[in-house]
Order: sequence, then C-alpha cells, then structure tokens
Amino acid sequence: MLGDILLIQEKHKKAGEIIIKKILQNKKDKYIVAISGESGSGKTELAHVIAKGLRKYNIMAKPLHTDNYYKTHPLERREWRSEQGIENVVGYNEYDWKAIQKNIDDFKNNRVSEMPCVDLVTEQVDRLTTDFSQVDMLIVDGLYAIKTEHIDLRIFIELTYLETKECQFQVPLSGEDGSQILLWFHFLCIDAG
Repeated sequence: MLGDILLIQEKHKKAGEIIIKKILQNKKDKYIVAISGESGSGKTELAHVIAKGLRKYNIMAKPLHTDNYYKTHPLERREWRSEQGIENVVGYNEYDWKAIQKNIDDFKNNRVSEMPCVDLVTEQVDRLTTDFSQVDMLIVDGLYAIKTEHIDLRIFIELTYLETKECQFQVPLSGEDGSQILLWFHFLCIDAG
C-alpha cells in the first residue's frame, strides 16, 4: 500500500536472514513465497526485509500485498460490511483472488502486468505497472496469502491478536513466574513440494 509506514526492527531482520537462507537452499526460477499472519504481525515488514536482503544475491524480489486486492473500495468497505452483515462477508472472499492469480500468472510468464495499489493518503486505488521479466521472485503477503495457489514456500507468523498488539507496542509478555517470554517471531516455513 502506498503510504504504509513500515516499522522494521531487529527481529524482522533476524527472521529475514533465516528465511533468506531457506530460500537460497530451494531457489528455482520464478520462485514464490507467501507470508501470512494476524493483522499487524509484521508480514509486510518481513516481505520488505526479505526482498531487500535478496538483492545481495542478485535476486530481484517483488512484494505483492494482498491488502491491495479487496473487492470493495477502501472508502466503501466499512459501510458495505455493515450493510451485508460483518459475519457474512469478512474473510477470504473479500479479496479479488482472480486478480491476484492473474498477477501471479503474469509473473510466472514474464509479462508486463498492472496491479492495484491502495494510496492510504487519498484512499484511492491506483494502478501500478510492473515488468515481471525483470523480477526473479514474488513475495505474496497478507492475512490469507498462504492459501494462494502455486506457492513454493509458505510462511505463517504464529501470533495471537493479543501477542501481535503487545509486540507492536513493545510491551513484553511475562510468564506466571514473572520471567519475560520472547514470542515475537515464531514462524513456520512450509515447503510446497
């Protein structure tokens, strides 16, 4: 999303290093990584760190943020959800999976592609043109990204909503005995093969 503020911390960098090593071990042409987790868990920050880190290895990685693919315009989404009944519409089907898959297909086939890009300042949906012949790897990030088809490596940031919020504000969690618990970046990597 255009105007999104990334809060990249050491924990993102450390997790990114581990994931980059795994990517390099399994790398193939037109490799696709998906990152999922709770809202605010650090998916976009991690995608950014991985993409930047891969440049050291001459791998051009492009993040594809599924939050740009909602079917309903950002200015209309809250009202639409309310009218339709939140329990009936919030979830996986709010996303334009056909458009996501088209952009993935364009990536796999080295085509020039147009993707939505939500401008958080104006709340408009802009169009971003990308020449995928210049891109080696795609990093799909979003709440349901690991459900995307044709993924080579799935990463799930395993945090509850409460843990996510505590980590965002850097409030340490404590055990029953008063000891600090480091929970922030417990993630699972799942190979597609």
